[in-house]
Amino acid sequence: MQNLKNSFKSNKFKFYKADINNFREIVKKFKSIDLVYHLAALSDVVPSIDKPIDYMHSNIIGTVNVLEAMRKANVKKIIYAASSSCYGITKNVPTKETHQINTIYPYSLSKNIGEQIIIHWSKTYNISFVSLRLFNVYGTRSRTNSAYGAALGVFIKQKLSNYPFTIIGSGKQKRDFIHVNDVVRAFFLASKKFVKNQIINIGSGKPRSVLEMVKILEGKKTFIPKRPGEPDITHANIEKAKKFLKWQPKISLEIGLNEILKNSSYWKKSPLWTKLKIRKATKNWFRYLN
Repeated sequence: MQNLKNSFKSNKFKFYKADINNFREIVKKFKSIDLVYHLAALSDVVPSIDKPIDYMHSNIIGTVNVLEAMRKANVKKIIYAASSSCYGITKNVPTKETHQINTIYPYSLSKNIGEQIIIHWSKTYNISFVSLRLFNVYGTRSRTNSAYGAALGVFIKQKLSNYPFTIIGSGKQKRDFIHVNDVVRAFFLASKKFVKNQIINIGSGKPRSVLEMVKILEGKKTFIPKRPGEPDITHANIEKAKKFLKWQPKISLEIGLNEILKNSSYWKKSPLWTKLKIRKATKNWFRYLN
């Protein structure tokens, strides 16, 4: 991690707090910029079922605003945080970047359209891009908010509250968990080894089951109904990342989760998701995706 920190210190970065939905607010921030990391988006799959307009506006129009701000400032490079959810439910694993797109939720649709818009701007306005399709990113400070979302934040708060882990379905479903430090390193290498106009998977390439995750976290379990429209496995083919970025993941799930447990106080004030609250939060999911 120290080498990564030193690498970033040797480069000049500018950070601005701004709303990408407000073009007038962001356009003036793009002057004298060489490259844009575009990670701003509404995330979490479940809330997108209830608020599709918000997701479309933020993740699509917001991306257009970023691209237009780049065009006006003559910025020619962008690295985009795309989502592997664009692959939908697939049995073709490990999944390559050439796999057919199958967006099931408003979130995955909005992120994939954002990617398509970037490709279009690239062709029309000569903007170069790298689109990193991120798989199941986790790590210290994993997001947790008023919306039911990423499993890890939910589990850590449940552990802190001595509440059993809410396992969806059998828990045997597998996810390609990738630590945020590995993801940051992929973004950094994507800027250093900028491979023009490429879409690249970023995952561990070694999917693990939800039951394996909660075994490492240690605690009681309770099971809730399996959600329709969710894949049994996500599994990234990361050969392009190895080839073009000279990147491969370094942090195992065991190391990553133990690091999180040491910093679990971060989730102390986050909401506790009980079975009843989860049932209410996913009511429309079952209604529309059944």
